[in-house]
Amino acid sequence: MSSNMTSSAEYKPPATAADAATGSGTTASSSSSSSTMASPQQQQQHQIHNQLSGAQAPHSPNLPSRIASVMIMGLTGVISRAFLYGFNDIEVKGLDRFKQLLDSREDAERRERGLLTVSNHISVLDDPVVWGVLPLSYAFNPNNLRWTLAAHDICFANPTFSAFFTAGQVLPCHRLKHSPHGGLFQPSLTQAIRLLSSQPFVQPGFSPNAPLVTSPITSLPTPSAVDIPDPFTIGTLTYSTTGLDSHPAPSIYTSNRHSWVHVFPEGLVHQHPQVDLRYFKWGVARLILESEPAPDVVPMFIDGTQQVMNEERGFPRFLPRIGKKIRVAFGEVVDYESTFGDLRRRWRREVERVRQQEEEAEAAAKSKGEMVETKTKPRLLGDLPEQLKYSEEAQQIRIECARRMREQVLKVRRELGGYEESDPSFGEAGTWAPDEKVKAKKYKSRVDGSEINQD
Repeated sequence: MSSNMTSSAEYKPPATAADAATGSGTTASSSSSSSTMASPQQQQQHQIHNQLSGAQAPHSPNLPSRIASVMIMGLTGVISRAFLYGFNDIEVKGLDRFKQLLDSREDAERRERGLLTVSNHISVLDDPVVWGVLPLSYAFNPNNLRWTLAAHDICFANPTFSAFFTAGQVLPCHRLKHSPHGGLFQPSLTQAIRLLSSQPFVQPGFSPNAPLVTSPITSLPTPSAVDIPDPFTIGTLTYSTTGLDSHPAPSIYTSNRHSWVHVFPEGLVHQHPQVDLRYFKWGVARLILESEPAPDVVPMFIDGTQQVMNEERGFPRFLPRIGKKIRVAFGEVVDYESTFGDLRRRWRREVERVRQQEEEAEAAAKSKGEMVETKTKPRLLGDLPEQLKYSEEAQQIRIECARRMREQVLKVRRELGGYEESDPSFGEAGTWAPDEKVKAKKYKSRVDGSEINQD
């Protein structure tokens, strides 16, 4: 462990602008006389630069938090394994290869990239139950287990649920059907990108030394004018998904660099008779394209858990059914260069195009003597300017990336055997456009007759 790594109990966030002005901030008080003579904004810039370089990054959460994760993750693994192997007929393919991959990642300090697993979603029990296929020797080592995203309005509905799922390495995800804070660019997706990545979280293509702007929420000079506080710009161990709530920010800890993240890109439970896949939403493309360095990507396929918790099940609805055939298949690590390499290069070119466009616009305005807001400010990983969110090229890259990822999961399905070929139209977002005439929370899909649950 390097000397600049600390636990969260020892971590001191950088001083605010006000602290810097009075010299009372921790960083300011320990800096050289030349830096204490600097303006408050310059001092804040220096503090943020130190954060970006990893100088103040804490190594791990405090001891109670680590114990809670070990217990929650471990006991959940024990229960899941007992359920799969004690009450059902389980078939697993590719597990030895996947275990070798996890074993190579056991030492967090030696990991060279993150791990992203991607699968279909056929039951509310898919996570955590499918991870019961891992031997119990893995269950009590949270640092080498998955992070995932789950519905904010369900899994984080109250403080007890929030504490449980946070300890279970779950990030709160807002769904647009239930919250205006949902969508492709919400803070928890940024956390997932950073969990897959290396610190410091500087996005390629934007200078970390550019002038600062003021956050409308925190009123602090920050390297991003986002509306929601970010732990890397305000120096805290938490982040907000709405501007009002607060959640631990796992990616700030160096022990969580190059983590394992699992996602279900269909975005909802889809119980098709032939276990066919809906289109993949674009969030998975952001994880694949924006993580630094590019993660190892492993496709997975799950079948059988839809019989354990069928969406049409009757009383007792809360109880899982037993005696079912469950199949879990792990694919090989995707050849990133041949599968996504051209898309990643297109993404980098688009980042560079936007950067140059912003610089040219600022230079032109300054040449006319106009006062302009500097847009080429520091970009932390996952923090995108509007053009990189909504430009035609950015959207086309994400669509194609999600389509290719879906094909990788279908490849695992095909290799597992016993299924009809996938319907090509199912991979198109337009196929699944919601029926505006249907107001019920639960109804049959007009596309394939599967049960749709709006809850």
